[in-house]
Amino acid sequence: MAAQRPSTPPQAAAPLHVLPRTPLTPEQVKKIEINRLKAKALRNQREAEARKQGNPLGSKPSANNLAAGQKRAHSVISSANVPATSRNGRNTDPATNGGFRPLDQIQPARNFTKFVEYDFSKMTDTKGGFLTVEDDPHNKALHAPNADEKPAHMTLKEWERHQLLRSLREQKAGPFEPGLSVLKKEENKVCQECGSLEVDWKWLDIFGCAVCNVCKDKLPDKYSLLTKTEAKEDYMLTDPELKDEELLPHLERPNPHKSTWNNMMLYLRYQVEEYAFSKKWGSAEALDEAFEKRETEKKKRKQDKFKSKLQELKKKTRVEAYRRSRQAGGGGGEFGDDVSRGGKHTHVWGRTIENEETGIGVKACVECGMEVEELEF
Repeated sequence: MAAQRPSTPPQAAAPLHVLPRTPLTPEQVKKIEINRLKAKALRNQREAEARKQGNPLGSKPSANNLAAGQKRAHSVISSANVPATSRNGRNTDPATNGGFRPLDQIQPARNFTKFVEYDFSKMTDTKGGFLTVEDDPHNKALHAPNADEKPAHMTLKEWERHQLLRSLREQKAGPFEPGLSVLKKEENKVCQECGSLEVDWKWLDIFGCAVCNVCKDKLPDKYSLLTKTEAKEDYMLTDPELKDEELLPHLERPNPHKSTWNNMMLYLRYQVEEYAFSKKWGSAEALDEAFEKRETEKKKRKQDKFKSKLQELKKKTRVEAYRRSRQAGGGGGEFGDDVSRGGKHTHVWGRTIENEETGIGVKACVECGMEVEELEF
């Protein structure tokens, strides 16, 4: 059978839904020709303006108006025509880099201002888990000035003078003492005992009491200072009452027993007595009664505790004596032994009496009353 020769496939029939193109009308042809002539006139006008300015159109193609596949000229990419807004990180000239800044002047971002990078190879290992003052210059707590230590820039004489002035300022003495006005005598503070103008200003600020030093020495029963312990024990005041500065103002002094302990709190005697007698207990007699009652209860508790301890000691002593006697081979004691006299009890038996229920004879000890059954064979 002979092979069939390839042939061109027949042309596909046009789909039924595609309509044939209609020819252009004379009005449409006229409109198209008018638009073409207008575009040609605009192009000629632009070329004429470019020739007048000495830059013919198409002589130097710009970087933005390049045709596809066309190479830019060297003058376009030359570094001599770099705009002022362009910044190059490799260029170190501030004039050509838009205000170049060296690395030392570049500040970190706001979120990283508190970050500190430590060089551990240059730090001292304290074996305690903390940094020394020299190795941690960014720590404000370590480098904070201490008011009790002499600054490095001060000499010893200047530091002594600074301490003296600070002490006088706190005590309001010397040049820091409040002035006295001759014109306004009614505003001057005077001693409430003798009327002197030389009052203790520190006591006036703390206790609100205007009194001079002479009257303080003359009247110790009124103006002496009481410690916190004395106020609690003698006047039966509580800690919340003593800590209330509006109720009972106090003066703080360093502890004389040990400098590391808490400061000593001192109270004015007449203020403590006035509060205890008039406000809390009502009178001095009521305070004495409460004090005696408290002491009686305290003494009773102490005696009860002593008696309980004594009873426990007696029990322990008896048990210990019995244990030692057993260990010494004395055999201790049996039932009915007289342990209190230190010897064994010897029974004194009475005559045998027959028990009516069991019919067995029973005899009893005359001294201890112990009963035993006796069988006769």
